[in-house]
Amino acid sequence: MEQLLREKTATIVNNLYGTNFSAQEITVSQTAKEFVGDFTVVIFSFVKIAKKNPAEVGKEIGDAIQKEITDIESYNVVKGFVNFKLKNEFWNNFLLKASADENFFLLPLTNKKIMVEYAGPNTNKPLHLGHIRNIFIGYSVSEILKAAGNEVVKVNIYNDRGIHICKSMLAYQKYGNKETPQTKNIKGDHLVGNYYVKFDQELKIQIAGLMAKGMKEEEANKNAPLNIEAKEMLLKWEAGDSEVRALWEMMNGWVYEGFNKTYNLIGCDFNKHYKESDTYLLGKKIVEEGLKKNIFYKRLDGAVCVDLTTDGLNEKVLIRSDGTSVYITQDLGTADLRYKDFEPNQMIYTVANEQDYHFKVLKLVTEKLEKKYAAGINHLSYGMVDLPSGRMKSREGTVVDADDLIEEMIRTAKEQTIELGKTENFTEVEAEKLYYELGMGALKFFILKVDPRKRMIFNPKESIDFHGFTGPFIQYTYARIQSVKRKAGIDFKSSSPIIKANDSELQLLTQLYLYPNIINEAANNLDPALLANHIYLIAKSFNSFYADNSITQAETEELKNYRLLLSDLTGAILKRGMKLLGIEVPERM
Repeated sequence: MEQLLREKTATIVNNLYGTNFSAQEITVSQTAKEFVGDFTVVIFSFVKIAKKNPAEVGKEIGDAIQKEITDIESYNVVKGFVNFKLKNEFWNNFLLKASADENFFLLPLTNKKIMVEYAGPNTNKPLHLGHIRNIFIGYSVSEILKAAGNEVVKVNIYNDRGIHICKSMLAYQKYGNKETPQTKNIKGDHLVGNYYVKFDQELKIQIAGLMAKGMKEEEANKNAPLNIEAKEMLLKWEAGDSEVRALWEMMNGWVYEGFNKTYNLIGCDFNKHYKESDTYLLGKKIVEEGLKKNIFYKRLDGAVCVDLTTDGLNEKVLIRSDGTSVYITQDLGTADLRYKDFEPNQMIYTVANEQDYHFKVLKLVTEKLEKKYAAGINHLSYGMVDLPSGRMKSREGTVVDADDLIEEMIRTAKEQTIELGKTENFTEVEAEKLYYELGMGALKFFILKVDPRKRMIFNPKESIDFHGFTGPFIQYTYARIQSVKRKAGIDFKSSSPIIKANDSELQLLTQLYLYPNIINEAANNLDPALLANHIYLIAKSFNSFYADNSITQAETEELKNYRLLLSDLTGAILKRGMKLLGIEVPERM
């Protein structure tokens, strides 16, 4: 209906006033609650052209559209807005068709293949709250893009080499006493992360000792034995030293095993994992090719660079003077390999906004290299996530560990659910499943309801609430709908209600009707928050409808069937929408 209103308005305005508006230039929205109507056309831009007052322009457009679109019952003009009310038959037909056809809300295929990179952890520490936001955004964007008709490839990149990895390795080599995840009864990623923290602790002691002897902090940091040894280890790694490589393989293996357990716990998946160690040499080769073509140049110190000053950026080092690679080297190799593997139309990188500059450089460099995929590089830049107590720091061990956070969320969900008495007649297995679904639903929804581009503060206590703007509120709404259906105990889908919807029913019907538009908007903007907010509005509208109307005890059988059908469709959309956010909904509570 929105698209139809845009198209008809454009045609009518162009015919009436000799203009050349396209349908995309016409603004159509849901009518505000304080006015009568379902959809509103904004006419401000036509008033000056027509040289008439808004009431006259509104009447001319309203009359013409009402003749063109038979589903319109009436319209009214309020200043620069024309509010259109649809006929009751339109909403009845929508409810019946949407309920009868499982594919009613499917969007047409775009024939586009989109690759989404998310997660991207370093193999020197466990996943933390920052990774959690990244993974939830990347996973949900992938699922939303699929729902919008795209073919989607989900990929991960492991930053599994470099100086930061050598720091954990060196600390383990010095202080580890050959302990393993099995001997310590700890997940492998946690064990390795402990040694990353240990490196930083011992380094600070060394720096303090050197400063006590008269060195400045910068000089002390440069000359600290641990830093020197870590750099030597990196050079040995790049040279293929067998002992260093064996240690690296063993410790990374521990980390991958730990990561996979967490991925399974939070319900994310990937089509392929890439590793920096597999792509940095390919990146070096690409840089060498660019050097031969004079796209890049070599400085006097031996570093290979690209001049981006004419593009408003700076000189960028692509290979260091000692021959070692940098992040951009690996990313060039990875992008090339991914394109060869899948040939996507677009490559979306889900990475925090601290790397905005990096991805501007990556896109520019691939453009200069005339790579086919350069135009399709898109950085989904999201804001950092903080705690009420402030920012987290990995090397100081002050991050919120992902596994600990998930455990806390499930425990909190259990406590609140038991307190509210929502697990009566549940077996222990059923109850534990519910606690998990509520805890994960609370965590995911709290993070995804915020615009990804905004910095956010995560407060676990606020996320689990059965009455607020939360995941559990929506989950409880879905369970309530299933309870209503079980109590009804009839095959209401076979009915064909002809009912004049009241205000609360119309409000709910409109929110359901807008669902595909929201999917498209969320996909176009790479913004799961648009979907999360809409799903919440649907749940909120259903609860208003539920409070205002009797369902199983409705005045007539026809009305009862109508409201059951409306409830059933609401439940189906809540389940579908929440699934795109990676959230399961319980059948009962």
